[in-house]
Amino acid sequence: MHSHMPEEWKIAVLIPCLDEERTIGNVVRDFKDVLPSADIYVYDNASTDFTTAVALQAGAIVRMESRRGKGNVVRSMFRDIDADIYVMVDGDDTYSAADAEKLVSAVEGGADMAVGDRNIVGQYGRQGPRRFHLTGNLLVRTLVHGLFKSEIHDIMSGYRAFSRRFVKNYPVLFGGFQLETDMTVFASHRFLSVREIPVRYRERKEGGSPSKLRTYADGFAVILAIVNLYRYYRPFAFFSFLAVVFALSGLASGTPVLIEYIETRYILRVPLAILASSLVAIGANLFVSGILSDTVHRSQREAFETDIRRKS
Repeated sequence: MHSHMPEEWKIAVLIPCLDEERTIGNVVRDFKDVLPSADIYVYDNASTDFTTAVALQAGAIVRMESRRGKGNVVRSMFRDIDADIYVMVDGDDTYSAADAEKLVSAVEGGADMAVGDRNIVGQYGRQGPRRFHLTGNLLVRTLVHGLFKSEIHDIMSGYRAFSRRFVKNYPVLFGGFQLETDMTVFASHRFLSVREIPVRYRERKEGGSPSKLRTYADGFAVILAIVNLYRYYRPFAFFSFLAVVFALSGLASGTPVLIEYIETRYILRVPLAILASSLVAIGANLFVSGILSDTVHRSQREAFETDIRRKS
């Protein structure tokens, strides 16, 4: 199968890799077949096997990134590579290269990011070994939908295509599996155009490269990242919530002191009174912090919009 994409579109396929010698050759060859005019880049993230040699033999352009972590690899890719359309895919041969044309076409049609939807409920719903991964994906999706009003279903998909505008304006701030969540929230919050494209997904082959996902550790890291993203992108709501919690705690702990003072005209429980007033004061400071942070964040959004228009 060969692509019919116009020659004027410069396409780069980005494949971050860590110990993928058993699968990277097939991935590179499949993408060269589907997108013959594209440049195929394999970024070796300090592999301990023969990933680099296999990728070179398959015809990829190989570069090294010694700092471990997918975020470090993607940061280098986005900084170093110039193209009109970028396709990012994992090197474990779980995504079908045949779907790349659909992702590329979505970006060609105006999308800033096209996300490959694996239909994880249909794929994993009845498979015991993947039950925890499914639960984690659904939890992340629920949180992102509720907190950031994003409509993307497969938040954790590693198969995406990007416009040059997205790549050159996206700040890579996370190092691991939080990256895909951050990309989704960034696009939603910056009002960039996002499309979700159904793609095929297959389980890792027997004898293939092992999964790098640590279900509990990486799952916790993603949840923590969502909390941090909420603090960054919705500062007024974040700090206001904390302010209410502290203020109510202060009022609850101070109520017995107040009742005691009304009845006796004395404050006998001084430590409790100090605690109550401190909690209320912290709540007030958090509320003010939310207002100030929201003002700064709004200025940053305005600057981003102005910069995007200037570059377009």
